[in-house]
Order: sequence, then structure tokens, then C-alpha cells
Amino acid sequence: MNKLELISTFKEKSDIPKTEAALVVQAFFDSMAEALARAERVEIRGWCSFSIKHYDGYMGRNPKTGAKVKIQPKKLPFFKSGKELKDRVDR
Repeated sequence: MNKLELISTFKEKSDIPKTEAALVVQAFFDSMAEALARAERVEIRGWCSFSIKHYDGYMGRNPKTGAKVKIQPKKLPFFKSGKELKDRVDR
């Protein structure tokens, strides 16, 4: 399912115009992204949670040349599924 399919599903189930459904879906994703940018945890109880993981820098290797390359520290979003989602997928 992509974003447009999500908007269409939301539109059909809530009986609102597609433009309003698109605004709701966009607001949802924007709110999540803003919270993660502030390093806050986003939890949808029983369904999933998103958090930020911090990765330290390290020395890597360029696979083409074999030269050592310093990899900078970084922060990446981390998804963890909840019990309800796991149970629903494992049916």
C-alpha cells in the first residue's frame, strides 16, 4: 500500500472528500516526522512505535578501492511492531 492508496482507503471508510483525506494523512505523517526530528518517540499503542537510534561513527572501507573511509555518526528512525500487528500478520 502506498500513500495514495492509504488516502483512498481513508476517504472511502470515513466518507470525506479526497482532498480532506489527503490533508489528514499528510498531517499525520508530518506530525510523526516532526516528533522524530525532535528525537521524541512515536507510539501507536498495540500497533507500532518509532524511535531514533544513534549510531556511532566508525572506520569503513570503500568496496571499490579498498581505501579506509571514516563513517560519520548518524541518527536513523527505528520501527518496532507491536503485539497486535505481529498477531495480525502471523495469521
